[in-house]
Formats: sequence, structure tokens, C-alpha cells
Amino acid sequence: EKQITFPIETALAGAPGLESTRSLSRNGFSQITAVFGESTDIYFARQQVGERLTEVRARVLLGIEPRIGPTSTGLGEIYMWTVHFSGQTVQTDGAPGLQSDGRFLTADGQMLQSEVEKDAYLRTVQDWIIKPQIKMVPGVAGVDSIGGYLKQYQVHPDAAKLIALGLTFADVAKAIESNNVSRGARYIERNGEGIVVRSGGRLETIEELGAVVVTTRGGVPVRIRDLATLSIGGETRTGSASENGREVVIGTALMLIGANSRTVSSAVDAKLRAITPSLPAGIEVKTVLDRTQLVDATIGIRGA
Repeated sequence: EKQITFPIETALAGAPGLESTRSLSRNGFSQITAVFGESTDIYFARQQVGERLTEVRARVLLGIEPRIGPTSTGLGEIYMWTVHFSGQTVQTDGAPGLQSDGRFLTADGQMLQSEVEKDAYLRTVQDWIIKPQIKMVPGVAGVDSIGGYLKQYQVHPDAAKLIALGLTFADVAKAIESNNVSRGARYIERNGEGIVVRSGGRLETIEELGAVVVTTRGGVPVRIRDLATLSIGGETRTGSASENGREVVIGTALMLIGANSRTVSSAVDAKLRAITPSLPAGIEVKTVLDRTQLVDATIGIRGA
């Protein structure tokens, strides 16, 4: 509260149109709510908050990235869906989808074995396939994702091996960081043609991560896989989502302030139906909340 919440509240003080602020501070979490006058333009208010966050970020909040919430309200959750595995095994093992032994084979050939790996895959589908397309729907201010795991490639060094080779955890981290970059090298002119030169060094698979060289001994490269155990895991989370006793990922579309909830929710539903055929094999999406149904029931429209 003293290091993050209070400096932000102090920076917001005096903003034109600001009536009050309130905050909530928890371990690893800080939320500040700025209340502006009813006549204040919402985009002007967001501009004022953004300018003050920029100032306080550079002066006090080293390593902290405060973010402004979407241009929505507490009643803006107009459409919700779940992302889950279909539960049906493939006819022939080796095809993308749920295998007979409970493992899941992705379209790019990655075999998911643990529940964490599977939940991380669901979250990846939500964040990288579904969410960007839903955000393009007119009237949608943002999309929230709940559940699953944010995918991580985790490296667990063996301390005994590091000591034997005279290495430290910092050496391993530095090797990974320096080998996970892409750089451009301008271009080469040949016969009037410009050929772009670049180094594509971004790590894309856990196998590539394991092949990173940390040091050499006697002319023999010592790689990450020789010093550590590698696995696919998830970022530490503080909550989860489930449906009928199984882990799922929930997506929520937030409506822009002033938009028509029935129109926006109908558009989101249409977009979600259009996205469904392009989802990876074995992944399904199910609607769990559609504001259109509530609006129709309220105003007496049936089947409109």
C-alpha cells in the first residue's frame, strides 16, 4: 500500500473532474478506483489518469506496470463462454486431439501429458485465437480471461551439476536470455537487389530451449538440458475456473460504455460461431451467458 497504492492515489489527486478515489491493497495486487463527476467525458478522464500514471511510473514505480481498466462498467459483462476439451478421443492415436491414454496431441505435434500442460493449452487458445477476434467486434471494450495457466517453459537446474562445473543460476539465466533474441543486420546489396539479413534466434520449443549452450568444457558444449530438467508449466495463479467439476477457461466480453447490449452480445455470438470451426481439433467453446436472452425476455421479444 505504501509503495504502490499511495503514490498512485497521490498522483491522481487534483485531476480535473476528479471527485474521489478509493483503493484496495492485497498481497501482490493493488486496485485504485478514480471517481469523476457525472458530466466528465470518459475519454478525457482516462487521458488524465494515463498522464499521471506515466509520471508516477517513471518516478516511483520501478518495475511496476499499472494498467487502466477497459472502457466499460460493472454491468458490462454481456457475454461469457467456456473453452474446454471435447472429451471425445480420436479414432486413431497419433491424430491431433485427445488420445486413448488421456494425453492430448496438438496440431503442431506437441504431446500434452499433465493437467497443467492441458490447462495452459486451453488458456493459449483463448488468449491467442479467440480473444483477439472478439476484441474486434464493434462495441466490445475488452475481453477478460479466467482459468487455465499462462504457459511457461520452466527450467529446474540441478545444483550439484552446477557446482561441479563452477556455474551459477545466473549463468543459466544469462545463457537463456542471450540466446532468445532476434536481431536485424540491415541488408546486402547485390546486382541492384537488397537482401535483408536477420538473425531469427527466438526460442519456440522446449527442445530448442534445452539445446542452448551455457559453457564449454574441453571443447564440448554444455547445454541447458545437461544441467537442468525442463518442463512446460504455468505461472503461479490465484484462482481458477471450473464447470461440472472439470477445469475450463472462461472468456468474458465487456461492452463499451453507451453501446447497445443486445446488439453487441448478438455480434459477439455471431463472431464466436464463426471462430469455432477454426479452433484446434479437440477444443470446444460453449456459451454460458448471453445478454440477448435477458433483454428479449425483459422486453417481451421472442425469437427476434
